[in-house]
Amino acid sequence: MNDDDILTLEEVAKYLRISERTVYDCAQKGEIPAGKIRTAWRFKKSEIDKWVNDRLSSSNLTIQVNPIHAQSILSPHRILFLNCSRKRDALITLAENLAAAPQIKNRQELSAEILKREELMSTAIGCGIAIPHVRLSSVTDLVVSAGISRFDIVDFHPLDDEPVRLIFMIAAAHNQHSYYLHTLSWFSTKLKNKDLRSALLQTKTEQEAYDLLTA
Repeated sequence: MNDDDILTLEEVAKYLRISERTVYDCAQKGEIPAGKIRTAWRFKKSEIDKWVNDRLSSSNLTIQVNPIHAQSILSPHRILFLNCSRKRDALITLAENLAAAPQIKNRQELSAEILKREELMSTAIGCGIAIPHVRLSSVTDLVVSAGISRFDIVDFHPLDDEPVRLIFMIAAAHNQHSYYLHTLSWFSTKLKNKDLRSALLQTKTEQEAYDLLTA
């Protein structure tokens, strides 16, 4: 295998000598670097190697992961109501909003890397949710922008075929691997609540949405 190889779920399970179910569960929870191409999970070998090395090198250490406080990574002015039906338009709009945060030092790199990752692997996780995410050396600290679409976004190709309406874009510093994965998992878990998703779609103002997400 080469570092640039893209692996299937089955290949990752064989490579790591663990069950396919374990790989699938880790991918669903955002605990392993992964993404989807249409309905299939895909993994970049170099990212898997780094993930394994990070876990092995820290196996005898106590890892301090910052708890997730939504108020510290999201603000009302980074919540947008989108009028997009295509994911590229939605991603560009959200990236432009996120790039205004002081933690983002390279606006062009953020947009380019978000689109590049999405072309490689869909970030739709089902239930009408997508969580595009990147780690970049030009980002100084983890920050989030959220989009609530008034229209179905039909070209994210989620596993459950439900059109995306809620998008949470995460940008983190390159050395925030654990916090980054923890944040992905936190959003994935929080948004499993159907009532929360429905309430977000019914909000009329950014402050309403912010209050729901930070409750």
